Amino acid sequence: MTIQSNGAPGSAALRAANKASAKGLVIKNLNKSFGKTHVVKDLNLDVRPGEFLVLLGPSGCGKTTALRMVAGLEEVQSGSITLGDRDVTTLPPKYRDVAMVFQSYALYPHKTVAENIGFPLKMQGIDIAARTQAVEDAAKQVQLDSLLARYPRQLSGGQRQRVALARAIIRRPSVFLMDEPLSNLDAQLRGFMRAELKHMQHELGVTTLYVTHDQIEAMTLAHRVAIISDGALQQLGTPKEVYNDPANLFVAGFMGSPPMNFIKGRVADNRLQGSGIDLTLSGSLEGAEVTLGFRPEDAEVVDPGLGLFDAEVYAVEMTGEQTLVTITLDDAHFVVKMPKDYEAEVNSLVGVQFASANGYLFDTNSGERLRSGAVA
Repeated sequence: MTIQSNGAPGSAALRAANKASAKGLVIKNLNKSFGKTHVVKDLNLDVRPGEFLVLLGPSGCGKTTALRMVAGLEEVQSGSITLGDRDVTTLPPKYRDVAMVFQSYALYPHKTVAENIGFPLKMQGIDIAARTQAVEDAAKQVQLDSLLARYPRQLSGGQRQRVALARAIIRRPSVFLMDEPLSNLDAQLRGFMRAELKHMQHELGVTTLYVTHDQIEAMTLAHRVAIISDGALQQLGTPKEVYNDPANLFVAGFMGSPPMNFIKGRVADNRLQGSGIDLTLSGSLEGAEVTLGFRPEDAEVVDPGLGLFDAEVYAVEMTGEQTLVTITLDDAHFVVKMPKDYEAEVNSLVGVQFASANGYLFDTNSGERLRSGAVA
């Protein structure tokens, strides 16, 4: 049992072999309740062999519970879980051929890095020579080969997380299950570890189900994103698809940093009126209560009277690469991304402009996307 390090001879052949042996994960009509609270509602997912699929949603939406059911750590109330050609719905965790990486690392404090990484193989009865080689290979994969004699207390947060990853890698599981593994790291290290994780999963070709509430992690890591709200799947697609073509208000508001801006109004005489705006719409939405959405990067601040509507500058924030301009219209706040050298006076009047193709319309009551109308 060996794992070659990044860039090692034969790594292309290893990737091909890994992808050829990868298994898919199918979740059908999965349900889970705690008392009267329905936590996971008829969840259906088909994770392709070798795919990196991210479960994304706010805290308490049911994504971690779904992951724990796949791991066998929570009992399935109804539905099924299939790994490859095996129904694992009722199997104990040790028979599922999955490896879970937790937010808290879950390392043994009294064991060295090498002992922590090699523990799964020790439990399998792998002889010490094979185990030692496998530990060295897994440690190289996560750049820990010089720290094998250290204890967890002697490591940084990022190094501890790498130990947890190496311990998962060494098992060569059919599926990696990752529950917010980067949330305890600082922002700079999170960015570095995102790149490490993405490269590692590409090299290993192991099917991965990853839980996070961080949409930046989801956008950067995932082949596809499953967006969860209140226990139910809202949309499934590539990061580009769910960002550019959101199915409803929740997805539109959850994806993006800063999030999409929303203006509520009612359509009368083909005009959207409300919250200080009066915009011409195309399509037949007469009498409908609608919400207009536009992303901060799709809009620009212009002189008063030259945009779709005028508003007051509430705050101007220079982030280095860009300037975030927060504006107010009645009681609503909107954010527009402008070039890094942009300046404006607080409380000054400005216009807001965006192309009609960059406007999204939603049914205010149902939250569903409306595709029959647009800003004219």
